[in-house]
Amino acid sequence: MPFLESHLLGVIVAAPFLAALALLFVSPTRPGAIRAISLVGALVSLAGSVHVALGYDLARGGLQRAERYPLVPSLGIDLSLAVDGWSVSLLLLTGVIIVTGVLASWTLTDRPRDFFVLLLVLVAGVFGVFVCQDLFVFFLFYEIAVLPMYLLIGIWGSRGKVPAAGPFAFVWRRFDVGGREYAAMKLTLMLLVGSAAILVVILALYSAAGGSTFDLQALARARFPRELQLWAFPLLWLGFGSLAGVFPFHTWSPDGHAAAPTAVSMLHAGVLMKLGAFGVIRVGMLLLPEGASYWAPTVGGVAVINVLYGAICALTQRDLKYVIAYSSVSHMGVVMLGAATLTVDGWNGAIYQMFAHGMMTGLFFALVGLVYDRAHTRWVPSMGGFARQMPWVASFFVLAGLSSLGLPGLAGFVAEFLVFLGAWQSQHYVWALAGVLGAWVTAVYVLRVGRDIFFGEGPRSDEIHHLTDARRSEWGALWVLGACLVVFGSYPRLILDFIHVATLEYLPRAAGAASALLEASR
Repeated sequence: MPFLESHLLGVIVAAPFLAALALLFVSPTRPGAIRAISLVGALVSLAGSVHVALGYDLARGGLQRAERYPLVPSLGIDLSLAVDGWSVSLLLLTGVIIVTGVLASWTLTDRPRDFFVLLLVLVAGVFGVFVCQDLFVFFLFYEIAVLPMYLLIGIWGSRGKVPAAGPFAFVWRRFDVGGREYAAMKLTLMLLVGSAAILVVILALYSAAGGSTFDLQALARARFPRELQLWAFPLLWLGFGSLAGVFPFHTWSPDGHAAAPTAVSMLHAGVLMKLGAFGVIRVGMLLLPEGASYWAPTVGGVAVINVLYGAICALTQRDLKYVIAYSSVSHMGVVMLGAATLTVDGWNGAIYQMFAHGMMTGLFFALVGLVYDRAHTRWVPSMGGFARQMPWVASFFVLAGLSSLGLPGLAGFVAEFLVFLGAWQSQHYVWALAGVLGAWVTAVYVLRVGRDIFFGEGPRSDEIHHLTDARRSEWGALWVLGACLVVFGSYPRLILDFIHVATLEYLPRAAGAASALLEASR
């Protein structure tokens, strides 16, 4: 089918949106049809992503499958789509997460049509970000991916109030800290502030490039003045970094994770946070290489704080969702740490960490949803001995945990090893040691939580006879995500080859600027 082949990227982006549009014409009283249409829309994008990966020419590298649809020619705005090696890996990640997210929400009974419409629109924006080559449309897709989160959390989220205590207890009570409305509003406001910073830089780059195009490749050739780069890069870093959980703009993330319904948590941690990190590297570091080189030590230093702070916070949590949420803050710190090294291994590890963490945290949140649906609690001290009734859920939780702590043979190990190696190669030895320490703390809290919930003797150990293991559609999400952790951890070249090709093409821009900056300082 020549037409489909030449417009495949457009199909991948449009399929979830068209499925969402089709759902508007389906009666809310037909849950079977709603689920089927949602699953078909997700499967089309996943199948297209797999086809793109299989057809990507590694020997040629670069941008492939280019598609261009003029939008506002007078301003140089086009719907320009193409994939590089990074995009291929992240398209596959997004396709897997949305399919498993739909399966994890199969039993949703509260307004399922509205829920799936918003979920599919969100993921259409995610696909668009990863393949868009026009900076203005890139920003539009970014906003499409972020804004539905407000409604998805505010309407379908759960409540897990944070106890009001201490001198600011009245503030906690006034703003309903831990409630879903609080989490949804906090997330939206913080990310909109980040978006405002991004838009300022986009307009500045457009103007500095002559005001004729938003094309990413043309902007990369523009060579912006050093003064512009030095103030624009930190704005992009903090703007995109607010979505990536960069400290101290991460505070929306744990509340958002904890309040979100299962599928939204899977997309939130598995894919959405990657949009922020992808924006920092793909836009910030490639368009503003001198700014990236100048600010790289700061980016790496803050990333170290992310890794250790997130891990220590996860260690102290007793709410299961908050444990996984702070774990994501720590693991996203590993991504930014790899980016700041400006080395081949560091960048490869950063992109691979996006992929591996997406699969791992998607599995984690699917399991948390299963446990909560059955036990009606997320409070770890109140659980114990669940493995007797839920052996497969326990097994997959252990698998996700072992990937999180970096066990060799699983995807998490590959990513972290490359990042730490890149930090060492760049002679940032403290970064490497801090990253290893963060992995050690991760092992402590992951193993402790797994023991307490599934193998310990909790206060309710004699009341768990009603718990059941995964069933029907729930198996799909667990097996797919679990298999990905094992397959891509045992044979990382399946994804790493794509990532490496793009890194070799893009890194010289940032690394060259770093070398020039070093020479100028001598």
